Amino acid sequence: MSTKHPKLELLRIAVLAVAAHASIASAPCAQAHEPVDWEAVTRIRDEGMSNSKVMETLWYLTDRYGPRLTNSPQERRASEWAVQRFEEFGLSNAAREPWGEFGLGWSFERCVVEMTAPIYMPLIAIPKAWTLGLDAPVSGVPILIDAESVEDLAQYAGQLAGRIVLNGKVNAVASHFEATAKRHDADSLAELDTVPEPSTDSNANRRGEWRARRALRNALLDMLRAEGAAVVIEPDGGRRNDYGVIMLGSGGSYDPGEERGMPQVTVSTEQFNRIARLIQHDTEVRMNVEVETTFYDEDTQGYNVVAELPGSDPSVADEVVMIGGHFDSWHPATGATDNGASCAVAMEALRILKASGLKPRRTIRAALWTGEEQGLLGSRGYVTNHFGDRETMQLLPEHEKLSGYFNLDNGAGRIRGVYLQENLGVRPIFDAWLEPFHDMGAETLTYRNTGGTDHLSFDAVGLPGFQFIQDPMDYGSRSHHSNMDTYERVVETDVVRSSIILASFAYHAAQRDAMLPRKSLPAAPESVQE
Repeated sequence: MSTKHPKLELLRIAVLAVAAHASIASAPCAQAHEPVDWEAVTRIRDEGMSNSKVMETLWYLTDRYGPRLTNSPQERRASEWAVQRFEEFGLSNAAREPWGEFGLGWSFERCVVEMTAPIYMPLIAIPKAWTLGLDAPVSGVPILIDAESVEDLAQYAGQLAGRIVLNGKVNAVASHFEATAKRHDADSLAELDTVPEPSTDSNANRRGEWRARRALRNALLDMLRAEGAAVVIEPDGGRRNDYGVIMLGSGGSYDPGEERGMPQVTVSTEQFNRIARLIQHDTEVRMNVEVETTFYDEDTQGYNVVAELPGSDPSVADEVVMIGGHFDSWHPATGATDNGASCAVAMEALRILKASGLKPRRTIRAALWTGEEQGLLGSRGYVTNHFGDRETMQLLPEHEKLSGYFNLDNGAGRIRGVYLQENLGVRPIFDAWLEPFHDMGAETLTYRNTGGTDHLSFDAVGLPGFQFIQDPMDYGSRSHHSNMDTYERVVETDVVRSSIILASFAYHAAQRDAMLPRKSLPAAPESVQE
C-alpha cells in the first residue's frame, strides 16, 4: 500500500517527466545499475524550493557578521553563530573544532584617505590585512614612487621620513565592451567535458617576472621602514582595476614571531591615477590619512565549524559523507561569493535533509573551513587530524571511513556539474545522480581537476574529493577578493538550486551499498620514502 503524500507524488512525476525529456535530448542516460531514489529527490526538491532558508543564512553571514578573516573577531562571532544555526536546524555535534596553530587575528576599525588640495576628494580605501595602523592621523604632501627595478629606488632615498608614500604608476583603465558577468553555455560546458592537451608552455618567464616584482616590493618596504615612512598607498593594479573596485589581501604576517607589517592601504585605481597625474603635472597635492587596526593574540588556534546528520544504519553509521566550503573571507567586503554563499548552501543542504525527514544510512557531515585564503589551512589541518598526513602518507583509521567530500567554492553561480578530479570510477555514479537535475542545467561531468580550494586537501591523501562546476557569473571580473563581494552578488535561485543538488548528492552517497570509488593512493614524497 502506497503511503506517498499526494503533493510529493505529483512533484515526483513532474521531476521524472522533465528528467526523461532531458535525458533523451542529451548524452546517453546514466547506467541503470546506479540507483536514484526519486522519492527522496522529490522530498528534497520540495523542501528546498518551498521552505528555503539559504538567503536568510547568507544574510547573517554577510550583512550581520561581515567579513570573516581567519581568527578575526568577526570570524569568531560568525562561527559561533553558525554553530547555533546548525543546532536550530536540529543537527548533531555542532561545534567549533580546532584544527591547529594559525596565528594572530586582525581587524581594522577605521580607514579614511582624503585628498584635501588642490580640491577635496574622498578615496575608496581599505588597509591590507595584518598591517599596522597609524598612531595619529597623518597629513601632508605625498611623494610618488614609480620604480621599475630595485635600482630605481635610490633616487627616493632620504625623502621618506614621516611621508605619505604613493607607490605605483598611472594604470590604464579600459572601457568594457562585453558583459562582466556570464553563465556557462553549451559551448563552454562542452569544452569542459574534454580532456585538455598537455601544456608545453614554459612558466620560466612568468616565474622570473614574479621574483623580480617580489624583490622590488621587499626592497621598497625595507627602505620605507628604515627611513620611517608613515604609510604606503597603492592602487589595485590587478585584473579588476576599474569602476572603484579594489582587490586586496595581506600586507603583513599573522605569525606572532614576525615583524608587524607597516601601514599599507589600497585605493581605487581611478582615484590613484588622478592624484599621480596631478603630481606629474607639478601640482601640489595634500592628503590626510587615518588608519586604525588591531592585532589579536589571545587565541592563536584556528577553528573549523562542523555539524552532522547521524547515520541511521548501525552497520555503516560510522562511515561519513562530507560537504562544505571555506568559511573565512578577505576583509574588503562581506565575503558573499567567496565563500559565504557556499557555506550557506552547505548549511541549507543539511537543513533540507533533516527537515525532509530522510534518514541517511551513513553520517553526513558539513564542515566550514577557515584559513583557506592562507593556503587551505583549515581543511589541511582537519585532514591531518582525522585522515592522514599528506607529507608522510601515514594514514589514520578514519581514512577508511570517509566515502567522499563535496566542495563548493567557485563563486555563487548555480551548480552545472562536477569536476571528477581524474576519478573516472565515479562518472557513471554522478551521471545518474545528476539526471534529476538536468532541468536545472546540471548535467556536465568533466575528467578535469580544478585547483585552489579545499577538495584538494582530501585528494592529497587519496580520498575522493570533488568540486562542483558553477556558473562563473561576475566572480572573476568583479567580486572575488574585492570590495564588491557583497550580498547583492548572490542570485537567490542559484543558491536555492545548488542547495538542493548538494543535499541530493550527499544523501545518495550516504545511501550507497559501497562507498565511492577511490583513485590509487598518492606516493609519499621521495624524501620521506628514503
